Parts: sequence; structure tokens; C-alpha cells
Amino acid sequence: MKNILLFSFLSIVLISCNSQDKDAADLLVYNAKIYTVDDNFSTAEAFVTKDGKFLEVGSAEALQEKYTIAQKLDVGGKSVFPGLIDAHAHFYRLGLQQQRVDLSGTKSFDEVVQRIVDFQNKRNVEFITGRGWDQNDWENKQFPTKDTLDQLFPNTPVAVTRIDGHALLVNQAALDKAGITTETSFSGGDIEQRDGKLTGIIIDNPMSLITNAQPEPTISDQVNALLDAQEISFKYGLTTIVDAGISKETIELMDSLHTQGSLKIRLYAMISNTEENLDFYLDKGPIKTERLNVRSVKFYGDGALGSRGAALKEQYSDRAGHFGALLSPVEDFEETAKRVAASKFQLNTHAIGDSANSLVLKTYDRLLKDKPNRRWRVEHAQVIDSSDFKYFSKNIIPSIQPTHATSDMYWAQDRLGEERMREGAYAYKKLLEEAGIVALGTDFPVEEVNPFLTFYAAVTRQDTDNFPKDGFMKEQALTREETLKGMTIWAAYANFEEEEKGSIEAGKFADFIILDRDIMTVDVSEIPQIKVVETYLNGEKVY
Repeated sequence: MKNILLFSFLSIVLISCNSQDKDAADLLVYNAKIYTVDDNFSTAEAFVTKDGKFLEVGSAEALQEKYTIAQKLDVGGKSVFPGLIDAHAHFYRLGLQQQRVDLSGTKSFDEVVQRIVDFQNKRNVEFITGRGWDQNDWENKQFPTKDTLDQLFPNTPVAVTRIDGHALLVNQAALDKAGITTETSFSGGDIEQRDGKLTGIIIDNPMSLITNAQPEPTISDQVNALLDAQEISFKYGLTTIVDAGISKETIELMDSLHTQGSLKIRLYAMISNTEENLDFYLDKGPIKTERLNVRSVKFYGDGALGSRGAALKEQYSDRAGHFGALLSPVEDFEETAKRVAASKFQLNTHAIGDSANSLVLKTYDRLLKDKPNRRWRVEHAQVIDSSDFKYFSKNIIPSIQPTHATSDMYWAQDRLGEERMREGAYAYKKLLEEAGIVALGTDFPVEEVNPFLTFYAAVTRQDTDNFPKDGFMKEQALTREETLKGMTIWAAYANFEEEEKGSIEAGKFADFIILDRDIMTVDVSEIPQIKVVETYLNGEKVY
């Protein structure tokens, strides 16, 4: 009896000692197919986290032997991926859009008008704003005019933005409020007239005359916008968003909400190119917390192809004598680029047309000759002259949005002609081959938030109706591995954040998602239907 008691006592002591010898871990995720997106693109069965970071990746058995684990999560064999990074979006704008009339997906101008009427009947706002119309999706593909809105809203200003954010349709009340007449001067865009009268279409730079006349959103509106955008992003497995062009005030509000804890999502801020922003941030230097990174400047090179604002080397194929336009004089761009080059900030320039891209790439190349790790980005890189691809590298990074190709394919060749399309339009594979990486984003709310549509467009070059059958310029498709990297580790690299996120590896933030099916192996037709089961940020379940 004494021997039995002694054996039991020693066993308890031994177990206790072994338990005390183990390191503590907060969470074990196991029974999973984990795509780590490490250098070897390896898969694993389990990992543990501690204090918001990945602690170790391995087998569940080995990890349980090594660690005392507070919580265990059996994912039932589902696939697990690093939290997705949207390399180019408009996070704050998405949130504000929830408070405005949504015109996305409209198939006619009549439907646009009806949505505006329905919105105003419900909300009764003093200045109607909205976004999402695209005349290319209508039977009549001409820009609409303000006449109907003038009749329906003679005293209430209306300003609704085209899907790409580069054109506005406004009524007379909005024009009057902004003080716009046929004599109003402008540069870098258009205030469209027909037969000596304003049509209500405003393109690019002069749009600011209208936005400056709109009521400013209240602090409550701004807070709700950021929290609404976060909720939508987490639903789609996005744990880091690059917000492409925001003000100092918005950045400071983001930081404040991060500090309070209500805003959790990680944000990489491109500051808007204003004198106030440049004076403040370039002198101050980058701002970095675990959830906010402010170290880049957004510059608009030209407009959009859909509104014929993209700057082309040769005239538009569907409008003789029209070349689009740069939105700033060349000397202004070069001056800003030199100023950013002398700072620690990254320059990220919107460039759609081949003329704008040529200017941006050659300026980047000249200024970065002796600066090997600046990682300046070309946002969109949509139409590239065949002679200019050589400038891309890991220091001049293409930041692209695959759904633009499948959204634009119905009309892009009309704008560009067959030769320009073939040589360098939406050439994502060619960009990858030149640069070695591509950073992938959605450009929401220009396109949908859903990153699985980004993935689908990248690998199939089709829209969700499986058109065209063989893929749009299919030779420019990316592989699934390339696409996943573009949405994780390469996007992190483009943000100078590859050491802290973008893969499931020890020491990085425990940002990960669980999907209802394996995006790497499922039939491609199922990719748009993939759903996020759970989203984790810092090891905390946020969706």
C-alpha cells in the first residue's frame, strides 16, 4: 500500500513538474490545412499563438507536448490562411458610402434616378450624394445629363459619383451651390458643356468645386463610417487595408479609435497630396503603431479609362483627337516626387494611361537610382507602353486590381484599340515577371469589397458569369499561388510590413482566417462563392 501511494505521489509531482516546464500559449489551432505562405509556401496542421502573435507552427501533437495551452480551436479540417491584405482600397470612403445612395450595379439611368428618389424619400437629406453609376453598363452608353434631376430636385443639390470616382453627375442646384457656370475656369479635367449649356457632368479636378460645397460629415458620421467599413472588411477576411488617399484629420481619427479599442483593423495610410499633409508628415516622419502605418503619399497622375480621363500617348480609339489628361503639370509631379524622395516616405502614384505611366516610371527610375529600398508604387499600372515595362522591380512595384480587367473588358478595347490592348493593357503576368512581385487590391468601393472576386479574376480572367469562355487575355492570368502571395506577403512587402504580417510564421501578428472551402484546390467556378468562417486579428476573433 505504501508503495502504491509513493508511486502515485511521484507521478503527480512528475506531471506537475512537466507542466511547469512547458511554455504557455494562448491558442492552439489544429486539425487544419494551414497555408503558411512562408518562403517555401509550406502547409501545416496546427499552430499556437501567444500575446497576439504566432508562436510556433507544427503538428498538434508536438505543440501540445511543448506548450500549456489556454484555448484550443478544432477547425474540422478546413483551410486556414494569413489575414488578407487589400493593397489598394478606400476604407473610409466605403464607410461613408453606407450613408449615401448606392448606385452600383444599375443597368440604366432610369434605375439610377429611381434609387436616388427612393433614398431621398427615406432619408430626406439636404444634399444628396452617392456613388456607383457606370454608363458603360447601360444600353445607352453616353454620359447622362442633369435634366431629369433638375425636374425632380429643383431645390435640393444632387451629386452622384461615377463608379471609378473620376466623374460626377450633378443637378443645377448643386452647380448653383458650388458657383459653377459656363465661365468657370479649371485645369486637369472637364466641366462638360453642350450647345453652350452645362450638361451636369464634371470630370476629375473640377469635381472638388462640388465636394467643397457639400456639408462636411459630422464626427459621429465619420466614426460610424470607419466602424461600418471595419465590419464589412472583417466579414471578407481582410485584416489590413491600404487606404489610398486620406486626410490628416481622418488619420488622426483612426489613431484615436485604435487607441480606444473600437477600431481594430490594421490600416496603411496613403496621405492625400496636399501642401498641409506634406508639410506635416514629411517633416514629422513616418508614424507606426501595431495597427496604423503612415508612411506613403498618394499622387493622382491621371484620370480613369472609363471616363476617358486616362492620359494616353496616342488618341483614344473611340474619340478622335482626345488623349485624356494629366491631373497636375509635369513639373508639379516631379517637384512632389523629389520632395518625397528626400524624406522617408513612399510615393504611390495613380497611373492608368500609358502616357501617365511612362512619366511616373521614368521619374521613379531617375530618383531612385541610389535608393534601393524605397518601394515606390504605381497604383493601377493599367496601360503600359511595351518599352516601359523594364522599369518595374521590387523597388518600383505594380499595385494592381484584377477585377478592373474583368469589369473593363467589355469596353476597354473600344478606348484603346486592339494593338494597345495586346501590348500592355491589364498585363498582370507581364508586370509580375518584370517586378518579381505584384500587390493585389480591390479598389473598393470602385469594385466590390469581396477579395475572392479579386482572386477569381486574377486566376480566370473572367467575370462571375464565366465570360469570356476562355478568359480575357488569359495569358495574363496569375496562378493561385501568385495570387495568394499578392494578397498577403507581397502586399505586406509593398507596405514595408513583411516582417510582421503576410504569412503564418513565428513572431508575426496572429492575423488569420478560416474559409469554408480551400481556395487553392476547389474548382475555380466555386471561388466567388467562398465564405469566411472566422476572422482573427492578433489572435482575437473579430468575425
